[in-house]
Amino acid sequence: MMAVRPWLWIVGIGEDGYNGLNAEAKRAIASATMLYGGSRHVALIPAAGSMAERVCWPSPMASAVQYILEELRGKTTVTVLASGDPMLYGVGVTLTKELSVEEFRVVPQVSAFSLACARLGWPIATTTLVSLVHRPIEELLRNVCPGERLVVFSEDGETPLGVARLLTRHGYGLSVMTVFESLGGGSEKVTTEIAAKWPETQRGKLNVIALQCISDVGGMQLSTAPGLPEDAFESDGQITKREVRAVTLARLAPMPRQLLWDVGAGSGSIGIEWMRMHRTCRCIAFELRGDRAARIRENAVRLGVGDLKIVEGRAPDTFADVESPGAIFIGGDVSNEALFSGCWERLAGGGRLVANAVTLQSEAVLIARHAMYGGDLMRMMVSRADAVGGAYGWRPMMPITQWTVTKP
Repeated sequence: MMAVRPWLWIVGIGEDGYNGLNAEAKRAIASATMLYGGSRHVALIPAAGSMAERVCWPSPMASAVQYILEELRGKTTVTVLASGDPMLYGVGVTLTKELSVEEFRVVPQVSAFSLACARLGWPIATTTLVSLVHRPIEELLRNVCPGERLVVFSEDGETPLGVARLLTRHGYGLSVMTVFESLGGGSEKVTTEIAAKWPETQRGKLNVIALQCISDVGGMQLSTAPGLPEDAFESDGQITKREVRAVTLARLAPMPRQLLWDVGAGSGSIGIEWMRMHRTCRCIAFELRGDRAARIRENAVRLGVGDLKIVEGRAPDTFADVESPGAIFIGGDVSNEALFSGCWERLAGGGRLVANAVTLQSEAVLIARHAMYGGDLMRMMVSRADAVGGAYGWRPMMPITQWTVTKP
């Protein structure tokens, strides 16, 4: 079988420009018919380095990416310039996800992530990378905990101040922030200060933030383990209590890259905690009421999972044209047969369904479904200590019947 020559080259370039490229990267640029990149990147290539037609990315760049993949694919040699490592939150990911590995070759440069860790002496393996490029700044919060080291890719020059204010507002004002501007270039600049005292000076557009997370005394610390306190969420009382939520999420068994349907989401607590378990966990929350849907969005953003998807309307009518899940939680209207049938039909084989019942009527429905579909049936009874006069006693919550089943 004849080997396929790559038609697409993706070359990482740093702040040191063309002179910092290795021989393979320079050959890829020199041999290209079409040279794509941001205006800043394209300008770094001297006229003698490439005779290719130069095309700067439009804004948005989706049309140019589509043109490369549909019109130029396999017909000419295309070289794309990208910052640092193109496969680290870069355009390389977008360009190659639908291509075979024989069609392209990536020539990475040292990433800003690696450079930041090197400057500070932080081990890469134990440092978390977060990108805030085209993402809500609140997504940072899912990674913030005492002692954690984070490297953050900024959206623009205003991101460092936004991060400082966010950390201070959420009880991490003592966190040490180091901002690198033009990292790896001749004009590299470094600024270090705690978040609570971060200056309001505008930073350069190309900056990277390194965070040493330190919580304020008495500040709220939110674990990524399931069972956050109820007051971590805004709700109208329609919320799965933390003890029941922890058990429910254990039964749902979140897996990386898996999608959950949270049906009858209420405050969104199940779906939000599902997504906090792993950065690739995804969730679609189905909610009938508009006020609750808005509240879910507020909770998701505040708890760092702003990419949670919300579908407003009456289920199962809202299931059409929505990606099928690997797990489903039915948090309301469990007696609705049409709702259950719609969920069961769309659940992937091997997927898990968990439903909780509070009333005797809904419990009877779950018992009947258990007899028909199998699975596990259990009852949870939780009591919390509460003041009784001058002493304490156990105040029981309503018992919960839970049915868990795996689809064959």
